[in-house]
Formats: sequence, structure tokens, C-alpha cells
Amino acid sequence: MMNALILGLALSASGQAPLDQIQTISAQSPVSGAPTEVASNVVGSFDASLGYQPVPPPPNPVSQGPVPGALPGSPPGTPGGPPAPSAAAPVCPSTSSSVRPDWLQPGTCGGCFWLDGDCWWAKFFKQYYDAFNPSGDAASEETPAQRRALPESWPSPPFPGHEFQGYPLVGVPVSPHSGDPLMASLKGTWLGDWLNDNKIDIYGWVTGEYNYSTSEHSNQPASYWIVPNRAEVDQFVLRFERQADMVQTDHWDWGFRFSSVYGIDYRYLTSGGWFSQQALLENQLYGYDPTEVYADIYIPNVLDGMVFRIGRWIACPDIETQFSPDNYMGSHSLLFTYDTYTQTGIMLTFCVNEQWMFQVGFIAGTDMAPWYPGATPCGFLGLRWVSKDNRDSLYTCLNEIDTAKFRTFEEYGEEMGHDNFNYIVSTWTHKFTNSGSIHTNTEAYYMWQFDAHVGGTSSAAPPDSFGGGGLGPLIPGVAAAYGVLNYTEFQLSKTAYLSVRNELWEDQKGERTGFANLYSSHSIGVSYNINPLWQVRPEFGYYRGYYQRAFDDGNAMGEWIVGLDTTLRF
Repeated sequence: MMNALILGLALSASGQAPLDQIQTISAQSPVSGAPTEVASNVVGSFDASLGYQPVPPPPNPVSQGPVPGALPGSPPGTPGGPPAPSAAAPVCPSTSSSVRPDWLQPGTCGGCFWLDGDCWWAKFFKQYYDAFNPSGDAASEETPAQRRALPESWPSPPFPGHEFQGYPLVGVPVSPHSGDPLMASLKGTWLGDWLNDNKIDIYGWVTGEYNYSTSEHSNQPASYWIVPNRAEVDQFVLRFERQADMVQTDHWDWGFRFSSVYGIDYRYLTSGGWFSQQALLENQLYGYDPTEVYADIYIPNVLDGMVFRIGRWIACPDIETQFSPDNYMGSHSLLFTYDTYTQTGIMLTFCVNEQWMFQVGFIAGTDMAPWYPGATPCGFLGLRWVSKDNRDSLYTCLNEIDTAKFRTFEEYGEEMGHDNFNYIVSTWTHKFTNSGSIHTNTEAYYMWQFDAHVGGTSSAAPPDSFGGGGLGPLIPGVAAAYGVLNYTEFQLSKTAYLSVRNELWEDQKGERTGFANLYSSHSIGVSYNINPLWQVRPEFGYYRGYYQRAFDDGNAMGEWIVGLDTTLRF
């Protein structure tokens, strides 16, 4: 008890604690038990040489009346009145960077639980609350990250990316994700600290869409919005990633990416051997796909930098790509829909200088894993050039180099088939303005295959509006598909842009769509980033076949589609 008393008196000496609040466990207050009565508003100081000395508290401005010069009757805190008493500190420290209603103010139960608490869900929710309810304070300009490549081609946002086509790109800084809601919510936890120390990010997004179509049964051969007049979840993506630092030149670095997709879009991402039974055996409308599973090793002292990649990655050559946030529009062109989606194998990328890059790859065929029965050794070559003035780019790939013979094999208890086409594809990009606020991308390819089957890769499931029906009829000899596609982009503001897409594409003998046909499509869309986490993209387009009825399960020559997709990041 004596130790506690001495400790309490020492604390009161430094902190001016009221003596009648010092209490030892199971003992009477030393103040109330003292022979000398001490007023409750007296605080004590302790000095070893003088002993206990009662000290009067500082005057209360309200109880002491007006200070000299105060106007009679002036309330505390007003001009001429006494100073206002100091406000009590809020229960939770404020981290507000947004406008809040009363029930979410700092110190309230709602504010502490949803926005200012230390728990991960409060931090997670706060990222969205601040994004949707900004305070209006001007954001400070971020210092551009160091880079060895030419300056970025155009701003992102509003555009989905900021580089000319081609990847991976040596000399370009990593894309930060530490401020994304999921990573921000993990800050200060053991997991968040471990991820940060190892430069690993976890993030993703969910994309949903609704379309109104003149077709009733199916929007195919258009994609990815294949179900007409209905809302669907296109893709829910969770990504684990470590990005190699390819700007520095003093040491090797490594990275990896693992992107998992669930939604209706998995059908187009399916690669034989990667959970492919969902589409090729069961023909499920929704499914899961591990679209990216690869590791990178960056070696800076080979030419101007080399990247060694092994695993499964997104095919390099197209303007469009498989993930919603990386596309100009929500829907896709026919030219993109019917070429390669992913490749599994090994790829080496060599940066010669800031203008030239070339690539060599060894893969298992068109959308096939090495362990899939239809897999076959295949090559890949790529060449990328950017003009010195950073206004033009040309990226050309010989995508798939082998016999180009359609693959047939036994699987799921029946004869199955898988595409093994070869094609050369090239994209030219031109900026009409130095900033890239107006730019155009033009892509063209020629694709061929021997002894193909109508409709290409087969599904063992019974036929319905979205596939199935087994292996199609044989097409003897060579079958080709070719076309040209253009995207022209106009920046409307720092958060929005307009896209105009036009294409002409022919499926010569029906090896890709199931219909020997000449097609065209014409679409216009607007992309608006409401905030850094939420994007909406309305659009409308007309798709047309010229030789026979190919749309709406072969019932229409063409179709109009008006739709909107929206993406929320986490």
C-alpha cells in the first residue's frame, strides 16, 4: 500500500492530479483519511525537501468572472469575454479526409466503428467513404516516378493504361497499389507489414454489366456480353502480385502475378488444362479461371534489360485485353474475340534501348497448358518500336509458330478438338497530340489453320445458346480469318474519355464463329471515372454479318446492343 501511495504522489507531482482521486486498492484515500482537511479542488505537488504542499488550482475563467477589460455579460469565448474552457479530446482520433454526417463525426459511435477505428473493416470502409465523399481539399501533386523509358504515352486516368502497346516493359516504374482499399485496410497488421516488407500487393475488382439487345437468345458472336437483356457479373478478380523493379540497373529483381477470375467472362479465358472442364465439358455460364500464374526475373545487365517469364500470361499483341479495367470499352471487338487469350510456357523480353524491344517465346499452343492432351510445342516472336518523338508505336508479333494443324484427341470419353491456328498481328498507334489526349490504335491480323473444324475448339456439353454440341464438321485444307480494327480515343476531362471503335473482319470458312461470314461492328462509348475506385462505361454498337444469319443463334443478320458496365476496385 505504501508503494502505491508513493507512486501516486509522484504521479500527482508531475501531472497535477487531484489528490482526492489517488486511491490504493482496499485502502482509504490518503486525502480523506488525513487529519488536515483538503478541499476537493486542491491539487498537490510533491517535493522531497518540503514534503506535501497544497497548491491552488489554476483559476476557472467562468467561475472567476470577467477578466480585466471584459465587457459585462460577455459569455466565455466571445470578444471581450473570458476564454472558453478547453474542449475534451474526441474518443477516437480523427482521420477524416471527407465530408461526414453528424452520426459519423469523430468521437461518435458510428465514426469510431466505421471510419476511425483500428480494425481492418473500418479502414476498408473508410477508403470507399472518402472516395465517395471527398472533402474538396485540393490533392497535392505527386512527384512522377523515376523511369528509363520514354515518357508515358497518355494520362491514366482517365485512360485505362498510359503506355504504348506491348509488355512487359523495361524502364517503366511499378504501378502502386498500397493505397487500394484492401491493402490500406491491412496497414499496421502483421499481415500488412509482412506484405509491405516483401513488396507484395493484394487487390482486385468486380465488374458487372447490363445490356439491351435486339437479339433474344444470344449476343454471340459478339462478346463478352453474350446474354441479352439481362444483368450479369462479368468478372470478380483477386490478384496477388509482386512487381519487379525494372527501372534500376544495379541488381537482379523478381516478381510474380496470380490473378483469379470468377464470372461469366471465364468462358473466354478458358485454356485447356486450366480447370477447363467447366467450359469444355459442362459448358457452365459462370466459372473460375486462374488467368495469370507467372513469375518474372529481371536481369538488368543483358542489353538494356531482360525479363525472363515462366507460367501462364495474357497474350501480348492485342489492343484489347481480358481484364475490365485495362480496356477502353466494356464490350469487345470480333477481331479480339476470336484470337489467342492466354499462353503458357516461357517468354524472354529484351530491351535494346528506349525505342526497341524484341521477344522470343516457347509455349504449349493456342490457349493450352503443356499437360493438356491437345498441347503442342509452339514458338512466339515479337518486335516493338516507338518513335523518338514518342508520337508513334508499332508492335508486331508472330503469335503461335508451328504446323498450324487443328488438334484432335480423346477427352471426356469422346473425340474433342482444339484450335491450333497461327497468325501474324500488328498494331500501329499514333498520338495526334503530345499529351496523347487524342490517339488512335489500328490492329490487323491474318490467321490460318489446316484441317480445322467448324466452330473451332469443341465443348462436349449438349448444345445451347452459348456453346456446346461437340466437334463440328471438318474443313479440309486451309481456313483463314483476317481483319482490321481501329480504336480512336478522345479525352474529355481528367476523369472521362470517348471511344470510337470500328472493324471489318472475315471468318472465311467458319472455323472461328461457326459461320462463314464477313462481319463489321461499329461502337461508341464513354468511360467515366466517378472516383479512383469506381468507373462506369455506357456504350452502344451495331454488329452486322453480310453473307448469312449469324447473330441470335443464326436468326438475325445483325444486332444492336446498348449497355453499361461498372467496375469497383478493392
